[in-house]
Amino acid sequence: MSSEGVADELLDMYVDPAAKEMQHIGSYELPSEAGVENIIEMCRALLFPGYAGPDVAGMAIEKLRELVRQRVRELRVELHRQVYRALHHKRQQQLGRAELECVDCSAKSDVICDRFLETLPALRAKIRDDLRAAYEADPAATGIDEILFCYPGTYAITVYRIAHALLSEGAVVVPRMMTELAHRRTGIDIHPGAEIGASFFIDHGTGVVIGETTLIGERVRIYQGVTLGALTVPQGEARPEAGKRRHPTLEDGVVIYANATILGGETVIGKGSVIGGNAFVTTSVPAGSKVPGSSRTQRP
Repeated sequence: MSSEGVADELLDMYVDPAAKEMQHIGSYELPSEAGVENIIEMCRALLFPGYAGPDVAGMAIEKLRELVRQRVRELRVELHRQVYRALHHKRQQQLGRAELECVDCSAKSDVICDRFLETLPALRAKIRDDLRAAYEADPAATGIDEILFCYPGTYAITVYRIAHALLSEGAVVVPRMMTELAHRRTGIDIHPGAEIGASFFIDHGTGVVIGETTLIGERVRIYQGVTLGALTVPQGEARPEAGKRRHPTLEDGVVIYANATILGGETVIGKGSVIGGNAFVTTSVPAGSKVPGSSRTQRP
């Protein structure tokens, strides 16, 4: 088939009403992946000035104040653009329309963005606790600077906390785009809907999956390949209701070693428990438990 023939066949598919959800042509603007990635970096530059974003030269406190204010203003502009586009898109899908503007969506975006920006100081304080937890848990870390520069778990947790704050204020689509961008970069998949307590540490991180309704307490540590997932919905059954618990709970001080799998919305890992590598857990365990891992390797 010629290139013209391929193009014509694709065009026929584009105009097929049965496949309309797979394209968006000649209508309002959708959230931009590049724009969302830019928001992540603008947030990181405010949270970790000098370590993320442009360098910050030495200057008088008033000049530094104006620089920070300018960065906040720039963040708000881009954030509002992407949050609005996502709200508008979902609204048009709901109404079955393709209107180019939505005044209500713009007003709601204003509220979401302002409330999110107000959370940044508290967000920085919470991420500081995550950084300290990483340093205390990993003897290989030479300092917080190395963690900020090098640790994929810290990057993924930071993006999750940004995305979770946005989701909590009512943003749609954009928070998930954020965590999927982090997933692509780090191999760590944290749904922005998960609830994760203070001083959280992911060591190494590749292959970690934390599902949407997961609840994680404080001072929890997990290693590479850990899955906190849902049990499969039997074929033919209805999708679970939105918001229904499908993923496990980890109470305070739990440690989950590499490649362990913990599944189910009724599964609770009690406070201070340790789950061994490669363990497969679908039932609750009491506080202070030590669940052995599994291995095909026999050791003397």
